[in-house]
Amino acid sequence: MLATLRALFLVCIVGACPVLWAAEAGPARPRDLLIINEDNSHFFGSRPESDMTREGVEAWVDKYAGGAVTHLFLNPNSMRSSVRSRARDAIWEPVDGVVPQGLWPRNALRLDQAGIDPYQLWIARARRHGISPWISMRMNDVHAADDPKSYLHSEFWRTHPRLRRMPEGPTTPWTNQALNYVHPEVREHQMSFLRELFERYDPDGFEIDWMRFGYHLTPGREAEEKHVLTAFMREVDALRQQWSEKRGRRILLAVRIPAHPDAAAGLGMDALAWAREGWVDWLIPCPFWSTSDLDIPVDLWRERLGADAARVLVIPGIEHNLRAWPTGKSVANDLASLRGFAAAARERGADNLYLFNWMDSQTRPVSEQEYARLIHFGLSAKAIAGQSRRHPLTYRDTVPAGFPNGAQLPVEAKGGGVFRVRTGGTGDVTRASLVVGLAAREGVAAAVLEAAVNGRALGAPQELRDLAGLGGVQRALRFEVEPALLLAGENSVSVRQSDTHASQQIVWLELRVNER
Repeated sequence: MLATLRALFLVCIVGACPVLWAAEAGPARPRDLLIINEDNSHFFGSRPESDMTREGVEAWVDKYAGGAVTHLFLNPNSMRSSVRSRARDAIWEPVDGVVPQGLWPRNALRLDQAGIDPYQLWIARARRHGISPWISMRMNDVHAADDPKSYLHSEFWRTHPRLRRMPEGPTTPWTNQALNYVHPEVREHQMSFLRELFERYDPDGFEIDWMRFGYHLTPGREAEEKHVLTAFMREVDALRQQWSEKRGRRILLAVRIPAHPDAAAGLGMDALAWAREGWVDWLIPCPFWSTSDLDIPVDLWRERLGADAARVLVIPGIEHNLRAWPTGKSVANDLASLRGFAAAARERGADNLYLFNWMDSQTRPVSEQEYARLIHFGLSAKAIAGQSRRHPLTYRDTVPAGFPNGAQLPVEAKGGGVFRVRTGGTGDVTRASLVVGLAAREGVAAAVLEAAVNGRALGAPQELRDLAGLGGVQRALRFEVEPALLLAGENSVSVRQSDTHASQQIVWLELRVNER
């Protein structure tokens, strides 16, 4: 009975009540939504052949039942489709006469041969458990663009090089070889698959994933060509309206876009305009992959939305990786950094959170036991209150040329630096510390650092022996911080090297709270 009531509540709150969404006052804003994106390869590439049954498919959804996960975003495609399609090559189809032999294509084919569409089963099973199912379409995936023989590539991409962003350009970064939406053929190729998805599946909503891979227009001309993507989104909304009428309920529409509104618009993804036109219901600002952005300006998005902020949800997303600056060493997130992301996002106005590449194996950045804890307890303010959390400095990994990426590191320790670190609320903080990481350099072991938080000098540091989760760090120092020094939101942290030896390089910095 409880599961049934929860299902009815979720269906109403996320879009099956069009009258409520159209009402002048609007519904109460949904809170504590926890969204997990399931990518196009993970299930097929992480399960044995014996799981390619109806029972095996449904079991994947069952593990999320009864916990904190409210939404599953189901992604069926990259360049190719993980199910048989009229509009896309299937992932198991031959490339230059060679049949793909990876576990992903083999398992996807096994399900197809058994007459099983996993996405249809997942949608039905999720609803049974009171979880809202969505379909997520990747709009420009170019994994392995530097390997022309990869089975990931569609025949459309392989046979139409002139339709790419840099037809004669290098293959790294991969985004050089992404399809260019200025070409009508590209837009129709993508729209034809989206039409098929709307026809084939009956989810609560569709996500248009512009962050795979984040670059869709002519290099250097993205801002002036943004009308191309705006026209495309107008057509997406018309398609959504058509199928909402056929289904007898409003189908919600979300867009996954770069973390900063000006970066998004500068790359042609004018998500604020799309929202103001009423074409999208959810904005999901997020990083790409290189790092997680732990300071997504949710408050700025909501401010720019103006009156539409009452109708449009801004749901920040986190990735698998942490990296302090573009060429720094990456490490995986842990539950403490995830809770730090949640606390900072909530302090900036986020009611709901989105996890990308946090699937149940392979790219999962935490252990199986920690993952089980996450999906059971979630990331609500209550769930993270009093728990340990980390707040490392990161940066924005998807921005147009000339746009600031927000990186504050690396810094020469002799000159020192003043850093901005956002920690979220501080009402539950009982213990705090500052961790500073130094790169491998001659004399690093002898370096002496001094630090201050919000203008108050800290005492002498201790050596931090455990360097796990600190990217590129040879030596780390930990300064105790009086909890009363921390401010809700942004904190000013200053660090400098005070000895007379050779200058060292600061490559990592984070505030920790409630660390055990």
